[in-house]
Amino acid sequence: MKMPVIRHLVETQTLESLMAAEEAILEEQTPAFEVEGEDEGEQLTHVFAAIFILNHMQDHKSDFKTALREYTKKVRVSIS
Repeated sequence: MKMPVIRHLVETQTLESLMAAEEAILEEQTPAFEVEGEDEGEQLTHVFAAIFILNHMQDHKSDFKTALREYTKKVRVSIS
């Protein structure tokens, strides 16, 4: 998971385009825009994180850093 890639997606893509990219990756197709990542798993992680962050920013009227912190908390809990 690379934060600069996630930030770029949040800043340049809409929620709808990210959801379409998620669907494309899950169906082993190429998304309409480039998603950086070493493999489909990392690409999917970047897209999923960007979707979570955009939703959090909209739902809680928060900034990118706050939403990113919430996402990383969620990841840490799921790993432990």
